[in-house]
Amino acid sequence: MNDVSELREQLRSFDDDDELARVRLMPGAEITPRPIHWLWNHWLACGKIHIIGGQPGTGKTTLALALAATVTIGGVWPDGTRAARGNVLIWSGEDSAEDTLVPRLTAAGADLTRVFFVNDWTLADKSRPFDPSRDVDALARTLGTTEFSLMVVDPIVSAVAGDSHKNAEVRRSLQPLADLATRTGCAVLGITHLTKGTGGSDPLERITGSLAFGAVARLVFIAAKPQDGEGSRMFCRAKSNIGPDGGGYEYDLAGVELSAHPGVFTSVARWGNPLEGSARDLLAVADESPDDTGERSDACRFLADLLADGPVNSKQVMSDARQAGVAERTLHRAKKELGVESLREAMPSGKHHWVWRLPPTITIQPHHRPEE
Repeated sequence: MNDVSELREQLRSFDDDDELARVRLMPGAEITPRPIHWLWNHWLACGKIHIIGGQPGTGKTTLALALAATVTIGGVWPDGTRAARGNVLIWSGEDSAEDTLVPRLTAAGADLTRVFFVNDWTLADKSRPFDPSRDVDALARTLGTTEFSLMVVDPIVSAVAGDSHKNAEVRRSLQPLADLATRTGCAVLGITHLTKGTGGSDPLERITGSLAFGAVARLVFIAAKPQDGEGSRMFCRAKSNIGPDGGGYEYDLAGVELSAHPGVFTSVARWGNPLEGSARDLLAVADESPDDTGERSDACRFLADLLADGPVNSKQVMSDARQAGVAERTLHRAKKELGVESLREAMPSGKHHWVWRLPPTITIQPHHRPEE
């Protein structure tokens, strides 16, 4: 009997007892509140689904593997905090483990004894490639009591059995992954593309397929690179239902040759400065046309003048920019062009705040007035 026939038989048996069926209710008073547990505070949540989207060539998979490597060695996250060491599970329907994934993990310093790749689905003497749209329950049984901190699914659209543009089908198809994450406490990180020609739109609307992808995920990240190819790439937090949203980190991709495996060349992600602001405004820098320079030039002069005497609290910068009529997205473009640095400084109260300052090498040109 095939899977469809079995499901129909089960449904018929349920229908026969329909008049006797009941739904269990749980009183709220019997539910004990508990905090969210974070793999990376406010970025990767245990037991939740996350999505990272980006155009081809932005290094989405390389970024995901850099995060995975950090978990396996208990390394340092981009914000300087230390990761708890754990195991990582990876399924990829696009890249080979031998020539792509393992080399990238190795370049990122991963402990490969803590990395496991999802391979074939097997039953007795039968086997076939793992299908995330139908085999998640079998995977859950395989994991048993083995603990995993992070699971990478690339691409997450493969988990959808039906039409990836229909909300109901996407939600239904992602439910087994969500259940797996909840049962195991594993953070699931799905990788996907952005729809072409959506620059300037709400970041969640740029995720390829149904809006349900962004709705089901508790956190959504966007990876982007500047259109003109200059400057650092950006990893932005576009959505979070369980913590702060906005902000991100610069990153770059470097080509390396594995010292232990001469002739094996791969890429590795290098994290850079923190980014502030909404994902939409940060991505506007990447989406900007090289010809769009007028407003940015004025914003550069405004920002250079404001920071000429030293660091300024980032909130004050935003407030002054609004009063000067400088849009937030234009301000971030100017910040990037000038190379303005974001620094976390301690206050006398013991708390911290962010300040912006000009890089040490920048020269401020004085205003010139025409001779009278």
